[in-house]
Amino acid sequence: MNLRRLIRRTVTAGAAFVLAGALLHLPAGPVHAAVGGSGPYPADYETTIRLRDHTIYRPQTIPAGLKLPIVVWGNGACRADGTWFENILKEFASHGFLVIANGRPGGFGQTDPEMLTEAIDWAIAENTRYTSKYRGRIDTTKIAVMGQSCGGLEAYEVSDDPRVTTTGIFNSGMLDDSDNYQLARLHAPIIYVIGGPDDIAHPNAMDDWNRLPAGLPAFMGNLDVGHMGTFSQPNGGEFGRVGSAWLKWQLKGDTAAKAWFVGPGCGLCGTEWDVMQKNLR
Repeated sequence: MNLRRLIRRTVTAGAAFVLAGALLHLPAGPVHAAVGGSGPYPADYETTIRLRDHTIYRPQTIPAGLKLPIVVWGNGACRADGTWFENILKEFASHGFLVIANGRPGGFGQTDPEMLTEAIDWAIAENTRYTSKYRGRIDTTKIAVMGQSCGGLEAYEVSDDPRVTTTGIFNSGMLDDSDNYQLARLHAPIIYVIGGPDDIAHPNAMDDWNRLPAGLPAFMGNLDVGHMGTFSQPNGGEFGRVGSAWLKWQLKGDTAAKAWFVGPGCGLCGTEWDVMQKNLR
């Protein structure tokens, strides 16, 4: 089902967390962070006329030999503001990723799932474009699609793309069991980062968890912070820390990061996070 039709139907049904919940419960925007993340590559953002309706986060300096996996991000409320989640996106980029958010800096209006695919296509093209500063600097074999609230639904929508290596769903979940076909199309490891029982998306996320395809590697992390998450905190707070670790494992093969998620003694097990695991090894 088309995402916009899905949203309209959901609003009509009175279960409008995608629009009403996201708009009411998200902060106006993260506090601007001067420091570009906690990783080894301080990050910043830029725009380009080649991808007009997006914001690109990357290390300020890309060291020789470093190839950047691709992370594309859909904003809460499907809002076309590429700096609304600046803190966490700089955090991701500071660990050596090329992160592309829907919307221009401070932008307005609504986004759609196709913008995530446009971002992937642009990054892959830039890796080979003769005059591109990213030429040969992007790992086009490692791609994450992620999003918060309505942006999580956008990420779901494009996760069947065979190029996708992993999916990240933040404070989000399918709105209706009739949309099970989208879950059935998932083919890559998935992480849910949810704000606990007070998160308006919590019931939807838990329902999705119970309907994931058999054998799909999956991690569920709940932290009691509600639908706003920790996005307004420096570096995206705990959501930034956990999201970065997942990306380092899934897109870079980092074994230390893997230990955060796998097994009964995982690094997040027994902490303030409520953890669930499926098929992780």
